[in-house]
Amino acid sequence: MPEPSKEEIEARAYQLWEQAGKPVGREKEFCNLAEQELRNGDKSSPVRTPDTL
Repeated sequence: MPEPSKEEIEARAYQLWEQAGKPVGREKEFCNLAEQELRNGDKSSPVRTPDTL
């Protein structure tokens, strides 16, 4: 599986951030989660956020 692009990571991070209620100051957490998720191909839990890990 190819590495996710920066745009793919940012788009997924935004989705996760919105689903979590748009918490302020936690953008980096969602970027990290999105990158990990995309690298692992783990999209099975759309409500998975840094709060639910």
